[in-house]
Amino acid sequence: MYAIVEINGQQFKAEAGKKLFVHHMAEAEANATVEFEKVLLVDNEGQITVGAPTVEGAKVVCEVVSPLVKGEKVLVFHKKRRKGYRKLNGHRQQFTELTIKEVIA
Repeated sequence: MYAIVEINGQQFKAEAGKKLFVHHMAEAEANATVEFEKVLLVDNEGQITVGAPTVEGAKVVCEVVSPLVKGEKVLVFHKKRRKGYRKLNGHRQQFTELTIKEVIA
């Protein structure tokens, strides 16, 4: 059984026991339980339920493993040839690590 759930504006495939890295949730605390009710699709052993826009009564229950995880560094380099202009900028995205406990449909 899996579900497609919307978390912070992004869609994720949620299955029990899997880990998700979602954009940083400022209000999340470690070992807290979080429920997401914007479930767009549920697949229960081949029986697919598509919401319009969400599935009624369905939710995904998750546990916060780590409220702040930093992703890999992305380097952005700008250069204009023959002008002596070079600029290097680095960015590390912040994520929240979730473990999916169960999908309720």
